[in-house]
Amino acid sequence: MSLIGAYDPDNIFAKILRGEIPAVKVFEDADVLAFMDVFPQSKGHTLVISKTSQARNLLEVAPAELQTLILGVQRVAKAVEAALKPDGLIITQFNGAPAGQTVFHLHFHIIPRYDGVEIAGHGRAGMADAEVLRPLAAQIGASIS
Repeated sequence: MSLIGAYDPDNIFAKILRGEIPAVKVFEDADVLAFMDVFPQSKGHTLVISKTSQARNLLEVAPAELQTLILGVQRVAKAVEAALKPDGLIITQFNGAPAGQTVFHLHFHIIPRYDGVEIAGHGRAGMADAEVLRPLAAQIGASIS
């Protein structure tokens, strides 16, 4: 998919928002949902999405919705840092399939980095067991302020 196109209301994140597909939730408010990536590149890999925007990417989102979303990203990133004590954090966002975007609902990745530990490439990690993700989500969620 390119940078330009119609929003698909049946994308996997839209289905998660509607409760049609389960997710291991970290944090949720009226505007933002954070949940564990089921294909984690690193221990604690968390996704943050808008619950109100139907933007496919950063270029399409309304400024007010982006402001709310990025504040949610910062809030969750601080919780990941507090809970898991990584040595660094990658916060990334992809726009268009050639850039690596695979789900066309605006979202940010928060990927903890640990010294000496390689991370899996985007879209190349194996699927994690929800039972492994749940305690991480609870630990991060408990650090949300």
